[in-house]
Amino acid sequence: MQVNVISKPLASRKLAKKLYKLVKKSSKHQHFLRQGLKDVQKAIRKNEKGVMILAGNVSPIDVYSHIPGLCEEHEIPYAFTPSREQLGLAAGHRRPAIVLLVRPHEDYQELYDEVSRLSVGVPSSPASSLMSAHLRSMKP
Repeated sequence: MQVNVISKPLASRKLAKKLYKLVKKSSKHQHFLRQGLKDVQKAIRKNEKGVMILAGNVSPIDVYSHIPGLCEEHEIPYAFTPSREQLGLAAGHRRPAIVLLVRPHEDYQELYDEVSRLSVGVPSSPASSLMSAHLRSMKP
C-alpha cells in the first residue's frame, strides 16, 4: 500500500488495529466522533480535545496537509493509519474517511487513554517544526 510523504508518524500494525477499534466504539456515540475535513477543522477551532486519526494514503496531500500543524498548535495527539478505506469502514461507512477526531467518552475511556498515550502529540521531526514555524508566521 502506498502512503504519502507527510504520513509520519505512521501507526504500526498494532496501533492501527487499536485506532480502528477506538473509531468503531466511538461511532456508536453520536457526538464523540468528528468525521470529515470541515467538521474536524470546526472542532479544532472550537478547542475540542481528542485523538486525531488521519489516513496515510490520501491523494492529493494538499487536501489535508495543514491538519498536523493545527494538531500541534492545539496539542492534539495524532497518528496516520495506512488505509483510508479501513478508516471509513471502522467509522461505519462504505465510503473512505481521510480524517477523524475521536473525543473521550466513558464507554471507551481505557482504550482512548492507551491510544492517546501511544499516538504522537507534538513530534520533534524537523519537517513538523518547520510546518509549525510556518503556520505561526502566517498568523496576523
